Amino acid sequence: MKFFLLPVILFCFINADAQTERENQQPVEMSVLQFKSSRLYGKVIDPNSDKGLEAASVQLYLHPRDSLVDGLFTKTNGDFSFKNLRPGTTYLLIISALGFEPYEQIIHTDTLKRNNEASFERDLGNIILQTQVKELANVKIVATKPAFEMSIDRKVFNVSKSLTATGGTAVDVMRNIPSVSVDIDGNVQLRNSPPLIFVDGRPTILTLDQIPADNIERVELVTNPSAKFDAASSAGIINVVLKKDKRIGLNGIASASIGVPKVLNGSLNMNLREGKINFFLSASANRSGGKARGETERENKKDGVTRDFFNQVSSNDRLRRFTSLNYGFDYFVDNRNTITIAHSAGGGRFNNNELQQQEYLNNVKNPEYYGKRTSIGNSGFNWNNVRLNYKHTFPEKGRELTADVTYNFVKGHSNSEIVNTYSAPDGSEYKPSATVRNDGKNRSPQLTFQADYVHPVNENSKFEVGLRSYYKKFRSFFNVFEVGNNGSETILPLSNNYEYTEKINAVYGTYSQKIGGFSYQVGLRAEHSKFDGLLVDSAYKFGYQYPTGIKNLFDGFFPSLFLTQALTESDQMQFNFSRRIRRPDFWQLNPFIEINDPVNLRQGNPELQPEFINSFEVNYSHNYDKGNMLGVLYWRNNPRDITQYSDTITAEQYNQLQNAAVDPNAILNTFVNASTTNRYGAEFTLQYKAAGNFDLTPSVNMQYRSVNANINNVDLSNEGFNWNAKLIANYKLKIENNVVLHNLSFQLTGQYESSQVIPQGRRLPQYGVDFALRKDFLKNNRATVTFGINDVLNSQRWGTIYDTENFYQDSYRRWNVRNFRLTFSYKFGKADFSLLNMLRGHQNDEDS
Repeated sequence: MKFFLLPVILFCFINADAQTERENQQPVEMSVLQFKSSRLYGKVIDPNSDKGLEAASVQLYLHPRDSLVDGLFTKTNGDFSFKNLRPGTTYLLIISALGFEPYEQIIHTDTLKRNNEASFERDLGNIILQTQVKELANVKIVATKPAFEMSIDRKVFNVSKSLTATGGTAVDVMRNIPSVSVDIDGNVQLRNSPPLIFVDGRPTILTLDQIPADNIERVELVTNPSAKFDAASSAGIINVVLKKDKRIGLNGIASASIGVPKVLNGSLNMNLREGKINFFLSASANRSGGKARGETERENKKDGVTRDFFNQVSSNDRLRRFTSLNYGFDYFVDNRNTITIAHSAGGGRFNNNELQQQEYLNNVKNPEYYGKRTSIGNSGFNWNNVRLNYKHTFPEKGRELTADVTYNFVKGHSNSEIVNTYSAPDGSEYKPSATVRNDGKNRSPQLTFQADYVHPVNENSKFEVGLRSYYKKFRSFFNVFEVGNNGSETILPLSNNYEYTEKINAVYGTYSQKIGGFSYQVGLRAEHSKFDGLLVDSAYKFGYQYPTGIKNLFDGFFPSLFLTQALTESDQMQFNFSRRIRRPDFWQLNPFIEINDPVNLRQGNPELQPEFINSFEVNYSHNYDKGNMLGVLYWRNNPRDITQYSDTITAEQYNQLQNAAVDPNAILNTFVNASTTNRYGAEFTLQYKAAGNFDLTPSVNMQYRSVNANINNVDLSNEGFNWNAKLIANYKLKIENNVVLHNLSFQLTGQYESSQVIPQGRRLPQYGVDFALRKDFLKNNRATVTFGINDVLNSQRWGTIYDTENFYQDSYRRWNVRNFRLTFSYKFGKADFSLLNMLRGHQNDEDS
């Protein structure tokens, strides 16, 4: 029923709007007769072809741009026409089109010739637009939206320029963005730390692999957010802005992809703008698969002496499927008030079939026995999101009030069966086989309210205030059973029943001012956060609260400071500081022990506390003839840094797990709070337009990391230097007399990440290359075919080395494998499409 609620509301708005339109048109019968023949018309001309320009945006305002009277797109021949206009009124005509300078004309209808003093008609003639041109080293370049836009406080990546991500997900998009890296599990790192992910400016319940790349308009990177943003944005914010057209009429784009291994994707984005209503809809379905491989080699030690060795090779055949639907509407109450209602729903299904081959060797590497472990698992989730947004724009320029309420609901399930068999070197049974079955479910409702107000004091200063309230309730259970030979099941201590409640309330205020070439912004955010967790079966409670009282009141305050100086027209420098917080997530807190790998176990730590971050940056931006450069020096100081800690399981833990067929020397990976971590770094990004159709974007990030930690009297401190680099190259053929090669684009992306220190070891270096080509064709390049290869060298894998007193382990694993995708996209639109006319026509047919 909830899926049909929004369309019903939309229908009511459409009918109400239609009724309002009829009422506005017929307050007095004479008004319709008086103005029905009053009109303005003309033709928009493309100066390059001297022909009519199709789909140029033409808008008519009451002068001086007080309110929008009507808007439309030019027809195929460039014609446009506005009807039912009022004589004696001054209008402002604005025409805009991609690649052309905006055109404005003031029209006084009281000077026009009238028929019977009741109507007028005026032909504006041919309106020739001027091509938008920028001089670069005496070469004329027609303006176009760049793939990557850099400013002093943020970077914007336009996804339409990312050929290698076409037909993929947001994870593929992130791999093409400078400063961003993606690990084996699809987790994003911004300067080697996890950022906060936003969708359309708000925190989201979606993971990046649930968002189709074809649904994304742009990605915004804010490395050091101000007090206006959620304090949990410890490593910065990555804001994914989804496509949402507001052009008049019916507009959209449809895409379909096919590829290997098991790639099949489809998406649709469209909007219908009519009168005061803009209806938008997007839908997608994605499927991907492949076999991922992993290897582990370990040496177990005691008092520095080798005890035995262990080797493992794994292969995981996986299939992942996602579906999503997002629809809603904007209701433009008047020229100052807008209401948006939207609903999203979707889900995912995952199938995994993993085989692990194991070797157990003695201290001289002779085999003692072999193991074989098969795991068949299925999991899935469903989510719903409802959003209500209100925006009010005041008469004063830049002054506005926004408020929104968001409700999310997520539920998931999982089940798997693990079978372990053991054989001696001669092939006989070494010990009895063991079978483990597990199943679990979880559910989580979330509610968020946020309001923001911007008040300009004058042209050079303004203050902003806002508040936010967030509530989340999470409940999960996970049961693990030992399965006997006769099919009987015994529940194991691994099972857990877990729930928590999280509440965050915040207010903020910022003030900014510009004085000549100097500007500054100061801000303060106050947050109160409370986390209450419960292990239901044992009644064990855990959690945190900040601040708890006067003593640690500062824990709830998050100041920010931005100082910017324009050195020249092309050079700008900025210093900024902010204090942030990073709260542990569900998996880092959940005490459940994951046993998918019998020698590498994972467990959360319910005693984990939030970490705090003090972030300092110095930015320098320089624009030059063929591009621009951004250089950053940064220092991030993290008290109580959340970091990973690994050790062999204790005898007590093994006794609890032995029926789950885990190795007695298994490594348990968990999370702890380090004393402090410091990151000192420098980052440089360059945009260089080598030629008219060829551009390069190289970037490099260099960082020195120092970790200070002591756990159970074991010194985990470590330090070292790491760096990563990325190069994005784009080239487009322009051969007018060759239908095949003209408008053929190429993109090559390469990246490298060096070894990086972690407590007890280091991450191994990794690299990868992506390639894609795209052909635009049909009229106005409405159709596009893209062929892409992700991980051309099939080299992307993530490895770690742990070197401790008890063990030395070298391992790697892969999640994605090289894939090939072929994608077809088609853009469609009809500026004069009218749903109201269709409804009226249908009603007239019924009446007749």
